[in-house]
Amino acid sequence: MKRLVLTIAAATTALAMCGFGLSRPAQPRPATSAPVRYAKLVWADEFNGSAGTPPDASKMTHDVGAWGYPEHELETYTDGTANASLDGHGHLAIVARRQTATGPDGRRRTYTSARLETQGLFSATHGLIEARMKIPTGAGLWPAFWLLGNGVNGAGWPASGEIDVLEALGQHPSVAHGFINGPSTAAPHYTVGRGVNSPRSLASGFHTYAISWSHNSITWLLDGVPYGTVTPKDLPPGAKWVFNGPFHLALNLAVGGDWAGPPNSATHFPATLLVDWVRVYQ
Repeated sequence: MKRLVLTIAAATTALAMCGFGLSRPAQPRPATSAPVRYAKLVWADEFNGSAGTPPDASKMTHDVGAWGYPEHELETYTDGTANASLDGHGHLAIVARRQTATGPDGRRRTYTSARLETQGLFSATHGLIEARMKIPTGAGLWPAFWLLGNGVNGAGWPASGEIDVLEALGQHPSVAHGFINGPSTAAPHYTVGRGVNSPRSLASGFHTYAISWSHNSITWLLDGVPYGTVTPKDLPPGAKWVFNGPFHLALNLAVGGDWAGPPNSATHFPATLLVDWVRVYQ
């Protein structure tokens, strides 16, 4: 989710660029090999519980505040059930609302939402990591399911590395994006991405977004079908492959930002990212 000034590209091939003026891929480069198969379930959150109850704090915790400031996002993340709760039907509902709030970091924003993560509770190195979700639609909405290297509190970002299992834009709900981000000696950071166009809106129902992650490759999958792979050979000059250590999981629904752009008069609030489950296999 950490982004600088980014624009969506309508290119027909996936692009990998280094530095600040990054372009986003809208089409995949075909996967170079079949993803590694992982069969042992090592962690899961099925989001079972009564409607209105908070998510299981032994599985995920809230990250609160206006953490999207480098990307000029418009939300403050809260730990209230108005922004993240179970819906009573086996789903986690992350809800973005048009309401002014000030987070513990002192930043005042015009929208609230939620960001949940497994930092300090669970992390994984390699495996099949997937979530079944229904994304919202509407300009300025930016749902994401991603992984952040545990070294973020020490070495910081981008040295920690980041793997985006799914990033989507509410104004382009038929496109699923996957990215990796890491350090580079040639630029402040690098981003390499893959993407796929769905024949219908991904906001029309639940879909499974996943990565198959091994020592030297990351493959993205939509509903079990691989749509792109990145290996160390695909990195730009100066880029470092930092994806062989522990990473924790994160889910959030951002509003606005340099990539998503602002909501418009047609964007409906409250807007909801529904998560059926999150599972990790090794």
